[in-house]
Amino acid sequence: MPSPPLVPEDSAIDVQHLGRMTLGEAALEAEVLALFSAQSGELIARLKTMPADAGALAHTLKGSARAIGAFRVAEAALGLESAMKNDGDLASAMARLQ
Repeated sequence: MPSPPLVPEDSAIDVQHLGRMTLGEAALEAEVLALFSAQSGELIARLKTMPADAGALAHTLKGSARAIGAFRVAEAALGLESAMKNDGDLASAMARLQ
């Protein structure tokens, strides 16, 4: 199966990718999206305070976002992860993620 583009079109979720990951089951898609919505909100709230485990939180968010096809969120989480590792502009990276 070919890899999806890093940042597909303008939609928040790549629904084709999500469909592949859920085998086209609409109820599972809805459940996965609801779980991601709750998890991402919690992770971003925690990331705002830059706790000691912020790198792991950003990494978790990146993986979850990629799994459901939220590639722009994944790229923003990667940007925050990179900023933390490379002494980059955390404020800008966090603003992009939010």
